[in-house]
Parts: sequence; C-alpha cells; structure tokens
Amino acid sequence: MHDNTMHYKGYVGSVEYDGRDKVFHGRVLGISDIVAFEGDSVARLEEDFQNAVDDYLDACREAGKSAETPYSGKITLRVPRQLHAALAVQAKGAGKSLNAWAAEILAQATRSEAR
Repeated sequence: MHDNTMHYKGYVGSVEYDGRDKVFHGRVLGISDIVAFEGDSVARLEEDFQNAVDDYLDACREAGKSAETPYSGKITLRVPRQLHAALAVQAKGAGKSLNAWAAEILAQATRSEAR
C-alpha cells in the first residue's frame, strides 16, 4: 500500500491524480479550513503544498486567529458499554492502561494495513 500523503510543518496533505486534466491535486487533512493545492508534476505539487500551508499560516496570523493544528494526539471514541468493559479487561490483562493498550492496538492495525 502506498502512502498518498505529503508532510510539511506538521500538516499532512492528500495526493490525488486527475488523469483527465493531467494534474496532481490535494488538500490539507485534519483541519476544518479548506486548504487546497495542485501541480502538474510531483515537484510542483510539493512546492504548491508548502506554499499553501505557508499562505494558510500567514492568513491566520493576519486575521488574528490561531491556525488549526492537525492531529493533536487525542481521540475521543464513543463505544457501547459492553465493548468499553471488554476493552478495559483486555488492557488490564496486558498490564496496561486502557489508553496505552488502545494506542498499541491501533498502531499494530496501521502497521498491518500498510503491508
């Protein structure tokens, strides 16, 4: 599996290709503001992605608002009570907090998905 993303200053940009228009395009992921970019080559796409992030940060600064930061490291999940209890039992059996155990399981899932 290929990772169709780019990274710059903590921001992650998606990468897609439009074969009809022969252009790469993407948007910054993990924020509610729409920050898009494009390029007719990988080098130009990377350049436009970095410029888009810099422009976004400048625009936020000029508007006096805080730029959104993607992926804080906090996830809120709502699960049924029975599942919550079962997860807590599994974590305790592994000798870990529910948070540490869940982070380990999620990391394992992303590694197996990448194979």
